[in-house]
Amino acid sequence: MKHAVILALAIVGGLLAVSPGQAQTAKSPGDVSTIVMDAVRGGTVAGLTVELYEISAETPRRVAQVATGQDGRVNLIGSGPLPLGQYELRFHVGDYFRKQGIAAGEPAFLDFVPIRFAITDPAGHYHVPLIFWPWGYTTYRGS
Repeated sequence: MKHAVILALAIVGGLLAVSPGQAQTAKSPGDVSTIVMDAVRGGTVAGLTVELYEISAETPRRVAQVATGQDGRVNLIGSGPLPLGQYELRFHVGDYFRKQGIAAGEPAFLDFVPIRFAITDPAGHYHVPLIFWPWGYTTYRGS
């Protein structure tokens, strides 16, 4: 019974109980992430630079600049609440093509790919995948 009371107090107090006597802070909802996939090579892309800009104001403000991990994924905002507004992801695909020796034109037809989207829910999950090749790309709101 003592452990049940501690667990109940931990949950009410905003903590997630791991086991009796151990607790950790619960993650706030709301995140922005991506996965990058190379359609030419047929797989995910590691080390591609991705930038996230908040573009609601007159002057864009860079929120994050990161490189994709070994699995092609990256979290740009790990936990919310998310600031509402207009955002732009910038994927540096031209640099990737040059490093991989993939013919994409010189200068590259696509140097970077911008994807604009809106955050309308501070607790929302915004996963924005990119599938690209030297002459085009596609995206969607992932899950």
